Amino acid sequence: MLEQLGLQDNLINGLKKIGIHQPTDIQEKTIPLGLENKDIIGQSETGSGKTFAYLLPLFQKIDFTKKETQGIILAPTHELVMQIDGQIKLLAQKADIPITSATIIGDVSVKRQIERLKEKPHIIVGSVGRVLDLIDKRKIKAHTVKTIIIDEGDRLLDQSSLPTVKGIIKSTLKERQLMVFSATISKKALEAAKALMKDPIVVISEEKSQVNPNITHLYFSVEQRDKVNMMRKLAAAIRPKKAIIFINKSDQLEMVATKLQYHHLNACAIHGTTTKMERKNALEGFRQGKYQFLVASDVAARGLDIQGVTHIFNLDLPLDTKQYLHRVGRTGRMGQAGTAISLVTQREISFLKNYEKDYNITFTQKFLYKGKIIDK
Repeated sequence: MLEQLGLQDNLINGLKKIGIHQPTDIQEKTIPLGLENKDIIGQSETGSGKTFAYLLPLFQKIDFTKKETQGIILAPTHELVMQIDGQIKLLAQKADIPITSATIIGDVSVKRQIERLKEKPHIIVGSVGRVLDLIDKRKIKAHTVKTIIIDEGDRLLDQSSLPTVKGIIKSTLKERQLMVFSATISKKALEAAKALMKDPIVVISEEKSQVNPNITHLYFSVEQRDKVNMMRKLAAAIRPKKAIIFINKSDQLEMVATKLQYHHLNACAIHGTTTKMERKNALEGFRQGKYQFLVASDVAARGLDIQGVTHIFNLDLPLDTKQYLHRVGRTGRMGQAGTAISLVTQREISFLKNYEKDYNITFTQKFLYKGKIIDK
């Protein structure tokens, strides 16, 4: 129960407005520790609620009557920075708490960021290089920071980022709290985290993720060579408001997007070699409704959190059952309904049986007849 975690009423009410009524395993285990100002290393699966596991204690401890930066959250990608900032703003609004935040990332105008820092936001969410740069330039007043959170610790505590992370931590006062969260933590990253902390508590959540019950799982049986054409026909038949199409092979992403565009369907693609600017434009266009379809690989879609996705299409099935969970978890958010549609060859039916067994879900076969989806 949320009420048993030691959280203030306004935070509990805010969570309920967001649609969260029960804490996840990682939240239950780490929130009370975070409120006690303990240094924490938390590990749990993607989609298990890690962001709120560290945001809730941080929110409760911030003195919003003071105009000063009290928390820094470090993340490895620009998208994750923006995602975390979105969650901060959502929680502040729903809980009716005047906590402010600012994003500090590389490759964007530093002047505008410095202007924003003059307003002394309570929380800074940023990429390590730019944050340290602005601390060194005395634009971020690190001596007021009481909590530092490292998200995706496995990536930020590797050899390339660790010296920068250490630089940020050393700039703050010794009595600060340090929290590290990650979906996976290597032995090296764990040792690096422990070395930065005082009496750290390691929390590993073994809770098995569940597939959101609001998602309907459908499949169409199709020959491999006909998959792209079937995808195009389904896109035209369903006309989803906002859909992500997953493909395993990166070299096919642009081809699928181009084929959909040729048939007057608004589509864009993101893959490993997409430039930061192209990726930003594609995702912004998709968020704002300029594009109806986002064609992506699992790697390119990592960390994406886009509201309002109504459909997930698996043009290729993920080889790992856990990846199916991650894909379909991008629809049916915030209590909304979602639909996951898989195009499968006869040989791939066994994958569906594995997903059904692992996640206690049921796939329903559908057919396309004269541009309409039918049961048989």
